[in-house]
Amino acid sequence: MLWPWTALWIPAVLLCRAAAQYSSDQCSWRGSGLSHESHSRDVEQVYLRCSQGSLEWLYPTGAIIINLRPNTEPSSGGAADLHVCIKPHTRSQGSRVYLEHEGDLKLLLGEKEQAQGATRCYSMTEGALFVEAVPHTDISRRITAFQYELVSSQGPGDLSYLNLHPGTATCQPCSDEELLMAACTSDFVGRGTIQSVETKPSPPTSGTNGRSHVAVVLSRLFKQKNRVFASGGARGRRWIGSVHVPTQCGVRAGGDDDYLFTGSIHFGEAWLGCAPRYKDFEKLYATAEEAGTNPCQIDTD
Repeated sequence: MLWPWTALWIPAVLLCRAAAQYSSDQCSWRGSGLSHESHSRDVEQVYLRCSQGSLEWLYPTGAIIINLRPNTEPSSGGAADLHVCIKPHTRSQGSRVYLEHEGDLKLLLGEKEQAQGATRCYSMTEGALFVEAVPHTDISRRITAFQYELVSSQGPGDLSYLNLHPGTATCQPCSDEELLMAACTSDFVGRGTIQSVETKPSPPTSGTNGRSHVAVVLSRLFKQKNRVFASGGARGRRWIGSVHVPTQCGVRAGGDDDYLFTGSIHFGEAWLGCAPRYKDFEKLYATAEEAGTNPCQIDTD
């Protein structure tokens, strides 16, 4: 959506003094609006070249344009399959976040959505992030802060983009090919049971239908990228943790069935991907192993 007052403001802004600021580590940026306090309409360029990082803008004045340039091979599909997800800190305030493409602005996050920690995703092809300071007489306590991650919308068995992006979550089971690939490439893979499910509705302005926190106990942990599951129980023979699932998927606790839990980790949170009954996965894996079509080896014994 192009706001009327913004349409008049943009041409003037682009004529103002622009400065380029480069991140020291190319992943995260920290800057201050006080550097151009006398030029409240300055637009600064920020360039980041990582798959994940953060931004912290103290005392925001004027605006900054954030250009994400992922280090990917030209033959890998480039930005066509990549999406950017940003998650603001709940203390973030003092600005609005837009997508800018050829002079047009589309509101991505207002101040209220930032305070709620609402995650928003967009395609790399949709443009750059345009972060505009909201005029205030007192900017001393205002800080804009958020994390960003690049995710693929076409990763086998990886539903992270669909789960993070408002209104696009899917609850369809994975295909056999997706399941085998998910067991090899997911951020976490384990065998266990569902202990409890807690559902929390999302705020009305978040654009999502809420998420369920699923408590999981694993009898086997094949791998994990971060410490999503912590060792517990006698002699550390089980692992305890929780994963997020869109509420509309209707996950329920109860029963003694073992599942293969796979998924991805974003912004420090685990999101469930493919999760078949373990006995079904064993049968599928054995068939693929006999045919020599397994993408990787897993000790299922």
